Amino acid sequence: MKETLRYLAGIVGPSGYGSKSTAEQVARSCSYLVDSQRLTAIITGATSGIGAETARAVAKRGVRVVIPARDIKKAAELKERIRKDNPNAEVILCEIDLSSLASVKRFCNEFLALGLPLNILINNAGIFSQKLEFSEDKFEMTFATNYLGHYLLTEMLIEKMIETAEQTGIQGRIINLSSVIHSWVGRDCFHFNQMLHPINYNGTRAYAQSKLATILHAKEIAKQLKAKNANVTINAVHPGIVKTGIFRAHKGFITGKNLHILGASTSCYVALSPQVEGMSGKYFVDCNESNCSVLANDESEARRLWRQTRALIRRRLYQTPC
Repeated sequence: MKETLRYLAGIVGPSGYGSKSTAEQVARSCSYLVDSQRLTAIITGATSGIGAETARAVAKRGVRVVIPARDIKKAAELKERIRKDNPNAEVILCEIDLSSLASVKRFCNEFLALGLPLNILINNAGIFSQKLEFSEDKFEMTFATNYLGHYLLTEMLIEKMIETAEQTGIQGRIINLSSVIHSWVGRDCFHFNQMLHPINYNGTRAYAQSKLATILHAKEIAKQLKAKNANVTINAVHPGIVKTGIFRAHKGFITGKNLHILGASTSCYVALSPQVEGMSGKYFVDCNESNCSVLANDESEARRLWRQTRALIRRRLYQTPC
């Protein structure tokens, strides 16, 4: 109740921002960007909602934005809107279907072939499905899109981020979009094979499980990056209450015509703010570090999930042992 009242009141936290801070306000006040270098950011799910606002805000700060999208027409419309707002913005469009491991692999190879640096990766895309659907890889669609696709995307691009950070001296940042409802998941219903092939499907539970997985992923990758002394961080964020395509698809979950796209502010803050320099494996809400669930903080669970996912992807894409 206390957190809800704080959210509704828009009370700012230690960062100087709160639930009513907008993405543009956050991006405008951040001094993380270096004028002499053009940073490159990949933002998934940027054709609408939080992703679109994030892309617009960072592009306005001079960041080169790469938008991988399933719907290229919608991506082109966003590019036009960004360029109208900022004629000097550089926006690159690419095709991807995050539910398809082969498509994610193809996009990563195409991006790496461009020879661009990579400073920021925002794993923003997400779906919510009321009914049980499966990806082309025969995995439950919500888990495949929200977690598996972003896992592979991060795995294939992380070395480029480490290399870019070494060459530029600018810390690389990975942001996983999660949700406060990750805390609804108990240990008894968080089992890898059951999430891939659920028997008794519940859309809200599947979404919550995928969002718990994104936090655990950030926790484990943060440990691995620290072990490598890499100048790259990874954090998870809860965007706040927003009106996006996810929730329009399930009006009984969160509804209301007066909801605003405030959620992009936290993604921008973690991607750009100097206050977040060196912070990794953390969870942010309304532009401030926050607490996640006990399960989300379980290092052994994070390691187990990472190993299971890695083995699955190796078998599926590379036909090699884990």
